[in-house]
Amino acid sequence: MEGSRSLDVQEFLDGQPFSALQRVIFVLCFAIVLLDGFDTAAIGYIAPSLIKEWGVARPALAPVLSAALFGLAAGALSAGPLADRLGRKLVLTVSVAVFGVASLLCATADSLDHLVLWRFATGLGLGAAMPNAVTLMSEYCPRARRATLVNAMFCGFPLGAAFGGFLAAWMIPQWGWRSVLLLGGVAPLALVVLLALLLPESVRYMVMKRQPAERIRAVLRRISPQAAAAERFTLSEDSAAPGQKSGGIRLVLSRRYAVGSVMLWLAYFMGLVIFYALINWMPILFGDAGLSPSSAALISALFPLGGIGAVFFGWLMDRYNGNRIIAIGYVLTALAVALVGMVAGSLPLLVGMVLLAGIVMNTAQSSLPALAAEFYPTEGRATGVGWMLGLGRFGGIAGSFLVGELSRAQMSLSGIFLVVAMPALLAALALVVKQMAHPQAAPSAMARREAALAGH
Repeated sequence: MEGSRSLDVQEFLDGQPFSALQRVIFVLCFAIVLLDGFDTAAIGYIAPSLIKEWGVARPALAPVLSAALFGLAAGALSAGPLADRLGRKLVLTVSVAVFGVASLLCATADSLDHLVLWRFATGLGLGAAMPNAVTLMSEYCPRARRATLVNAMFCGFPLGAAFGGFLAAWMIPQWGWRSVLLLGGVAPLALVVLLALLLPESVRYMVMKRQPAERIRAVLRRISPQAAAAERFTLSEDSAAPGQKSGGIRLVLSRRYAVGSVMLWLAYFMGLVIFYALINWMPILFGDAGLSPSSAALISALFPLGGIGAVFFGWLMDRYNGNRIIAIGYVLTALAVALVGMVAGSLPLLVGMVLLAGIVMNTAQSSLPALAAEFYPTEGRATGVGWMLGLGRFGGIAGSFLVGELSRAQMSLSGIFLVVAMPALLAALALVVKQMAHPQAAPSAMARREAALAGH
């Protein structure tokens, strides 16, 4: 940096200890994803109370269960390109405010139609928040720990969903189902204040947009005083097409990234078929199997709780091939989900198998955003992650309707879980195809190759 006083941002992040500012960013993004998981799963936990209070048939709940998913898809598809154009912080803060206000409005609903409308609005905010939290966090991570940190942050989603189940089992008997939605609105609005005050813009985004060096330097100095002397900031990374400016969806669908993009979409889609089929319907299915509503809710809450295993997968992805690691996770998911329906007659076995299925399924699913964030360069990262999350949400919609139709056809419990397990095999296949189309070396091998090149 002596001669030109030029500083490569990623090399700077790689060479510094994880700072207090980066910890603040992690905590704020974790909180966003936690509340995203809570609000996304809340409708499934209050569904039995809605059936009882409003006297509606179970198939009539499908639009309510899937309304937020349509909003999630629309929010993610639009927010990624917006964040690549306007910045991560602005879009992220507005998104959290939107899903907080919409969740409060859900608590005032007096009919299914109103609830569908406000759940769609909730989904818009939720869908816009998730990809930008992933993108912002990944852009402040040192390369050697990126997958571990992003996966640890993304653990907030299954933890929030599980926390919602435990809270719902406690809150609904005391204050009714609306109390769950009220909490899901107040907490995000409180978080908006912290985001506005404490969250910095992505430094990689600022460099990519050629924002003033003073602004970039001010953020990097909070990570290390070594940035104080820098006068120019650069990014060393691959672009969509050397010598040609391209970003957003054009980059994501360019010849260089198209196959990988489609395979990421397919894998995330199939994973969400499983996640939403089970998170929305397990309390009802287990109730039909003879469990009490509170027991069904508590056992169902074990499924998303298993997502904490994503930290281990992140550690593996920082050392080995991420495509292969996640594909193995999906193969194990297919086996575990199929077994859930076969052990429903034994409560201890059911508890253990639901937790095991949750661990492998959510670990694999929660690792995909980190894989996508690593796959795309800065100018299209938010769009790439957002479109994967957005198009994947249609898998959640399909999963919500799938179990409803299987129940309408009076399929057995074991048969339902066997059908729901199949998409995991398709997700694994998609990641194998991605690896074949875009061969990815293990991060440790990449680091050795970069070090060798730097020495020449």
